[in-house]
Order: sequence, then structure tokens, then C-alpha cells
Amino acid sequence: MTLELIELLTESRQRGFLGPGPVEAHLDHARAFAVAVPGAPRRALDLGAGGGLPGLVLAVEHWPETEWVFLDAQQKRTDFLREAVHALDLEGRVSVITERAEVGGRAPEHRGTYDLVVSRSFGPPAVVLECAAPLLQVGGRLVVSEPPTTSVDDRWPAEAVAALGCSPAASVVVGETFHLACLDLVAPAPERFPRRVGIPTKRPLF
Repeated sequence: MTLELIELLTESRQRGFLGPGPVEAHLDHARAFAVAVPGAPRRALDLGAGGGLPGLVLAVEHWPETEWVFLDAQQKRTDFLREAVHALDLEGRVSVITERAEVGGRAPEHRGTYDLVVSRSFGPPAVVLECAAPLLQVGGRLVVSEPPTTSVDDRWPAEAVAALGCSPAASVVVGETFHLACLDLVAPAPERFPRRVGIPTKRPLF
């Protein structure tokens, strides 16, 4: 299966959905997300999943019973993801949705229903948190890829994080290479979030 993943991620990069660097390094980065999750989630969502990471790797190599949703607003990216899900025989437990996160976060079938949301390159912390927190159920976890040279306390200010129902961000470093921020939802996200499409980016909360 790893060979199939490498081939699909190579295709993802050729289509411009994945950044430079060896595909194997992208695989290792995706695998690091599993280290930050204490147990197998029942239902998980990859926010801005277009390039296939970390969702495809986690769906194939970890938690074989987990139901996944890959959410991305760009049709070309979700077309690729559907091809990848079919090629990897994941169609029974992985769904691909072409939708803005602000819309998904207000849909009854998604709001407050996930115990894990992962994000590798969706946007800056304020945008990720506003779009992700409403998707989580209380007790669920958000895991986000972080730059290696910044402090989670600076990037995820505790007061702003608490306003969206989350505990303070915790830093997880995997193999001294991959840096992640983990935030747990301790209270339901306020009903007014996420705001209308585009507003989280135009007027970030922090």
C-alpha cells in the first residue's frame, strides 16, 4: 500500500497539489499526526485535504475502522481525492466533499460530529480554529501542522482559543522534525462561528 500511496502523492505533486521535497518526507509528516492522537477516532475530518495529506496516509495506515471526510473547496483537488480514494479501495469509509469550510461547519451533518480534525496547510491559526472548532464534538481534538521555529503560545493565544471552546494549545514534536499543535474542544463552539464565507480570512479573530 505504501507504494500505491507514493504513486498517488507523486501524482498529487505533478498536479500542483503537493509541495516540493521527497514524497517519503511528506509521508513521514502525515504519519506524525497519528502520534498526537491518543486513540483511534470514530469519525475524522481532514480540513483542506486537497493534496491528500495527512488524510490519505492516516486512512490507509492507521485506524482501519475510522470514518473519514476529506473536505476541500477546490473541485480539481476533490476530483483527485476521489480518484485516490477509489484507487486505494477506501470508498466504504472515506467521503470527499467539495465545500467551503465555513459552510461545512454549519451543516447539521458535520457540525459537532467529529472527534478528530486534522489540518496540514489550510491557513493561519485563526482561520483553522474558527473553521475546525465547530466541526468537533466536545472532547474532540484538532491537530495542526506547525512551523518549527514558532511558539504555540504565540500562534494560538489562550484567550482566543478559549473563546472558541478549546483548551490551550499543546505542542507535540515528532522525531525533532515535525511540529504539531493539539487543541481539545472542552465546550461547544459558539453558534456564531464559523462566520460567513471568506470572513474568517478577511477578519481573523486573532
